[in-house]
Amino acid sequence: MPYIKKEFITVKNKKIEDFLKDDVLYDTTLTLELLKKGKITDETGRRIQQNAKLKSKFIYITIFEAKTNNLKPIFENFFFAIFDKPSGILVHPSSTKDYSYTLLDEIRYLYGNNASLVHRIDKETSGLVLVSKNKFSEAVLKPMFENKEYKKIYKAVVKGKIQKKIDINKPLSNSNSKIKIKMTIDEKGKESRTIITPIKYNKEKNQTLIEAIPLTGRQHQIRVHLDSIGHNIIGDPIYGIDENIANDILNKKISKEERTLYTKSSRLLLQAQYLEFKFIDTIYKFSSNLDFFE
Repeated sequence: MPYIKKEFITVKNKKIEDFLKDDVLYDTTLTLELLKKGKITDETGRRIQQNAKLKSKFIYITIFEAKTNNLKPIFENFFFAIFDKPSGILVHPSSTKDYSYTLLDEIRYLYGNNASLVHRIDKETSGLVLVSKNKFSEAVLKPMFENKEYKKIYKAVVKGKIQKKIDINKPLSNSNSKIKIKMTIDEKGKESRTIITPIKYNKEKNQTLIEAIPLTGRQHQIRVHLDSIGHNIIGDPIYGIDENIANDILNKKISKEERTLYTKSSRLLLQAQYLEFKFIDTIYKFSSNLDFFE
């Protein structure tokens, strides 16, 4: 499980930092991180502050411990790795109470606690994720993504026929939906722009395979933009369907088989297909090898 709560018998009146170093055998970096993030509490659940002397008989530490599902990167060097994430895997735990396997598990299992996600994609979105393996590459790659100094291309299957290239420039913000993660088009929201290009139309299914290039990086951007023009992504459990049904799907009150009746697929047909960026004077280009309809 990613986050676990550990119980330790304390040495009373010993400073918390000294106890963690001498008795728990945590290094200084981890100790300070746990204290800073409030991951260490006493018997009453009260957060233990830096430099505090231990008063309770027990302390409890909530800590991330990685596990592996043997997911291997499609490329790696000393600085970074590229993973081809299947649909259905979170990239990061949603909370300290989330015990499901995530991509961060695999990253920390393989490369240690200094490895981190450079960017994120949704749980149901498949495809390419860039991972920094050390603090140097993190310091270079994360600002690169924040400054949009890369090229990322998605592909998706959408409802209906799209015949020509579309430039969707509509601001997004959080919706007032019962679904907390849902986004909406909002004139007062953050600038959001996506370029949509049709690839192939399936007349029998009335579906279009498209390429999507997000020029900004908002939550659910491609999904909301496509839904806003009447071409929601096949398999989307949030957009393009009744909100009560969407809520039941997300809360697992509807089976995969039943979900298909509403969304036309048991998974979201959206994939981070292509990633290109420059790192230390070298241009890297990667394409997803996953079966899009997997």
